[in-house]
Amino acid sequence: MKPNQQRKIKLDASLAGPLFMLSSALLFTALNLIVKLMRPEYTVWQIGFFRFVGGALVLLAVFGRKTNPYRGHHTRLLIIRGGVGSVAFISLITAIRILPVSTALVIFYTFPVFSAIASFLIFKERLGKPEIICMMIVIAGVGMLLDYRMSTDLIGQLLALFASVFAGLTVTLIRSLRETNGPVIIYLYFCTMGALVTFPMFALDPILPATAVEWVMILGIVFSSVSAQLLMNQGFFYCRGWEGGVFMSSEVIFTAVVGIVFLGDPDSWRFWTGGLLILGSVVALNRLNAEKQSH
Repeated sequence: MKPNQQRKIKLDASLAGPLFMLSSALLFTALNLIVKLMRPEYTVWQIGFFRFVGGALVLLAVFGRKTNPYRGHHTRLLIIRGGVGSVAFISLITAIRILPVSTALVIFYTFPVFSAIASFLIFKERLGKPEIICMMIVIAGVGMLLDYRMSTDLIGQLLALFASVFAGLTVTLIRSLRETNGPVIIYLYFCTMGALVTFPMFALDPILPATAVEWVMILGIVFSSVSAQLLMNQGFFYCRGWEGGVFMSSEVIFTAVVGIVFLGDPDSWRFWTGGLLILGSVVALNRLNAEKQSH
């Protein structure tokens, strides 16, 4: 009886990790699609403001009823992480609005490279030859996607890369913060800082949803982002860090399929070659980092 119970628990854990991570990736894909389909009248500042304020309100309503949800450790670092993450999100939204959504996500998912560089600069972690080779392959993949011409597309591509740089720094800061802070407070500070960053531009040109469809899209942005983040956090309880990173990389695949099939995104050899180089190297880099941390 006991062996069967243990086997059942093990089986549930082995299924729960991928289920949580893939569900999170699908919700992030839905978020990307909604942002892409928002009317041009909604700027990145307005979309970001709704997303951050809505996320903060949801977290406060669920987790802030009995205790002070902002009480954490290393408050200054929580604020810095929130600001850095906000810059990454705003840059990514801008890139998604300019570029085909699949291209923007492929470039954005180079962030593990910048996370490794930030870890080297902040935590003095050594970068071995395999890590450097993976980074060079990622750079080659990005080169496949960039056309090196001063055009609107290049601006979008550079913004996606800029978002990737700040996302890499964000991941590195989270690694330090999660030793003494839970995922909810880290995410709450992110939403709060994002609301503060986007509010001035939103206040200069405020806009509210005018139709039921627009309300559904705004609520979709809020709840898809919050649900995706919480599912991802929960997924890390059931799988190792590098496994979670690999599962979350499926967001690129889901977004590429949606973009190509439903939005008419280009599917040239340059996109597939660059995307496979980036995705394969990111998976390898996640595995190398996990092995190094286990040692």
